[in-house]
Amino acid sequence: MIVLALDTALAATSAAVLKDGEALAAQSEPMERGHSERVGGLVRGVMAQSGVGFGDLDRVGVTVGPGSFTGLRVGLAFAKGLAVALNIPCVGVGALEALALSHGGGGRICAAIDARRGQVYFQAFEDGASLDAPAILPIEAANQRLEGLPTLVGSGAALLTAPEGAVIDLRPYADPVAVARLAERVEDPTRPAPLYLRAPDAKTIAERAAG
Repeated sequence: MIVLALDTALAATSAAVLKDGEALAAQSEPMERGHSERVGGLVRGVMAQSGVGFGDLDRVGVTVGPGSFTGLRVGLAFAKGLAVALNIPCVGVGALEALALSHGGGGRICAAIDARRGQVYFQAFEDGASLDAPAILPIEAANQRLEGLPTLVGSGAALLTAPEGAVIDLRPYADPVAVARLAERVEDPTRPAPLYLRAPDAKTIAERAAG
């Protein structure tokens, strides 16, 4: 199976091509904004580097969140459009799961993303399997869930009170190869939808008037 995976959910635009579990090419460009301007060129570059043609792809994978509202929409729109054009499945990957896999190794891992406003997006894993659903939590509530989690990964780890001796990995975005590996594993390639754990700040005129 040949998979193209992309990630615009966090602080980078990233893409990778995986063939039967082997990474053929991967690129990440750190950025807080401008994902929409960069994603097309970066994907073309990764595909050229991999030596694989777009017609050879079997599926497209994309992170669905949690993360930036704008970034999520950029990645999902691009991935879905490409999959439709190529008539192949598009599959979604959780950003927290991708962060945990990016760290590597087994055992228990907490993936946490800074959600601003004194909150973090939070999910715990053991040997790659999720122990709970993704959640948005106040920092104190997240701290109460850290017992027995010796590894913390993601931008939100800096906000938490880590257990003594914990391994801290402050990577601000996932390894695109990890995103591709997760996309390759998806058994039911249903159309992906964004994972929003908090309502968007932007509101329509009617919503502002009603509020």
